[in-house]
Amino acid sequence: MDSAGVRAYLARIGIAGPVAPTAAALRELQRRHVLTVPFENLDIHLGNPIVLAEPELLSKVVERRRGGFCYELNGVFGALLAALGYHVTLLAARVGADRLGIPYDHLALLVRTPEPGPDAGPWLVDVGFGRFSRHPLRLDARGGQADPVGRFEVRPAAADADLGDWGDLEVCQDGVTQYRLELRPRRLGDFEAGCWWHQTSPTSHFTTSLTCSLPTAEGQLTLAGRRLIETAGEARTERDLGTDAEVLAAYRDRFGIELAEVPAVGRHPAPATAGRPAR
Repeated sequence: MDSAGVRAYLARIGIAGPVAPTAAALRELQRRHVLTVPFENLDIHLGNPIVLAEPELLSKVVERRRGGFCYELNGVFGALLAALGYHVTLLAARVGADRLGIPYDHLALLVRTPEPGPDAGPWLVDVGFGRFSRHPLRLDARGGQADPVGRFEVRPAAADADLGDWGDLEVCQDGVTQYRLELRPRRLGDFEAGCWWHQTSPTSHFTTSLTCSLPTAEGQLTLAGRRLIETAGEARTERDLGTDAEVLAAYRDRFGIELAEVPAVGRHPAPATAGRPAR
């Protein structure tokens, strides 16, 4: 990512550069990102293949002001952090508490600052898991870590009769395991098979449902198909959008996403080249 790409990305999430690669800056970068860039799977239902390559991801998230899911959001955010001077390692995770998802089910980031010290890390950074932590989590801390959306804990992954011994760490939110994390360094291309599976498998929740979600200062905003759901503290409101014009306006006005058509489950066949750059 060149300097122009860095400036455009920072502007996309509402940060005026330059940014020094510190722990405090990392905290603000993650917070701004999750409050600005939606978690969404719309391309799967618009018939657009998701390509795991930095130029395509930067174009989608920054130039076209779209969101994405874990491979896209953490993939391109990791590239930004590396360009800013952080040490970034891609990690593979498998999602689930009672049953694990597929290999390469989820992509998360291990981030360290370039300067040693008590705040250097290692930090778990994840802007691609939907409703998840607003701030980085210490990977080497044991015990609860407070965050605006709940209490998180990172603990060693114990062998389990149902889950086996896969993974090094469990990441828990409010006492519930969200995913198991492996600490072996990975490359973005390692996640192509998982990305392809999530775009094409009839058993993937991404192919069977539509979601676009964005945290707010008070809660969460979600458009699930045609249902607009807003939470603010303990309050929750739901409203069904009747017309295509209403749906497109909600994507535009509430999430900043301009679409030419309303995505719908099953409308487009799965792309044959999903997950791979065009050759």
